[in-house]
Amino acid sequence: MDREQILRVEDQYLPKLYFKRPVVAIRGRGAVVWDADGREYIDCMAGFGVAILGHCHPRVVQAIAEQASKLITCHGSLYNDARAEFLEKLMKVAPSGLEKAVFVNTGAEAVECAIKMARKYTGKRGVIAAVGGFHGKTMGALSATWNKKYREPFEPLLSGFRHVPYGRAEAVEQAIDEETAAVIVEPIQGEAGVKIPPSDYLVRLREVCDEKGVLLILDEIQTGLGRTGKMFACQHWGVSPDIMCLAKGIAGGVPMGVVLARAEVADSLKTGEHTSTFAGNALACAAASATLDVLIKEKLPERAWRLGEKALAELKEIAEQYKVVREARGLGLMMAIELRFDAYNVLMSCLDKGLLVAESGRTILRMLPPLTISEDLLSRAISIIESSVAAEEDERIRGKPS
Repeated sequence: MDREQILRVEDQYLPKLYFKRPVVAIRGRGAVVWDADGREYIDCMAGFGVAILGHCHPRVVQAIAEQASKLITCHGSLYNDARAEFLEKLMKVAPSGLEKAVFVNTGAEAVECAIKMARKYTGKRGVIAAVGGFHGKTMGALSATWNKKYREPFEPLLSGFRHVPYGRAEAVEQAIDEETAAVIVEPIQGEAGVKIPPSDYLVRLREVCDEKGVLLILDEIQTGLGRTGKMFACQHWGVSPDIMCLAKGIAGGVPMGVVLARAEVADSLKTGEHTSTFAGNALACAAASATLDVLIKEKLPERAWRLGEKALAELKEIAEQYKVVREARGLGLMMAIELRFDAYNVLMSCLDKGLLVAESGRTILRMLPPLTISEDLLSRAISIIESSVAAEEDERIRGKPS
């Protein structure tokens, strides 16, 4: 199919569920993708953080090819070598106290499992989530998600969920009652625009949950696997949760999710209470095993920290220079630049200049580049953002009445 055929077929048969960029991506390598016309794009969207090693990392490609030639799927009712190998590697890097894993296929499924696990273990139904939080769009995960535009069309959702302001541990403490099973938060809010909490927030949440006998669930679906400069974002604050949700980049681009939990919490789920046909399949486990190998061997979390510090400094310079920018913020290679107006024009200008960036709501551009991105490509990406911001500011100045 040529470009126009591809556009026509997708537009004809798919409902309009996504904000579609007019790009037909057909090939990727590292932090670069090419469209059907052979045009090159620096990819700082990376599937909203999925391509954590970049596109088609040789080690992941090799692992997938080798596993595909042996065994692609293996139901959880059988044992499997690829699954066991990945589990051993994952548990070596897991935060302290997390000793069991439940395989799922997506981030939303990981949250669903975490909710069920918390309710089963505690025998309670209440869950406290954060204003601005995003945990997925399946019915249970959606109950924890904050944004009304996602929630309201599908109500009634699960009962027992309450939202309190993000970053305020005292609000969580006040909201906990005798029916509260768990508190669920993102260590850094992604969909809300890379919002970083006060330095004592997670520490205090851990203390509050311990004091009240409530489970702490950390959604590290976007922040995990080295994205923020640590293997898991909670390690910046020295906090371990009772349950942790992982997905996105965990298998280098292959769909996979994992819920890590304290042994006694995970073991509260009995045989048949949470299973999945595809979860923990051999292909995904082989890809995930290779992904962890690369993250550790190439010290990518540490590299993300170094590159992120430099990149964020450059973004903050842009924020200081241009009045149309409200703020730049981030941790590691999870960054955002917030504008004072709708970001659509700047996002599309970046696209025209050969840069893919993610959006967060109406006014925020989010950067989630592969952790393997070269310094040169990252610098070029930021230059494109600056030129697009500068053009928009100039247009707005010229558009003002004299």
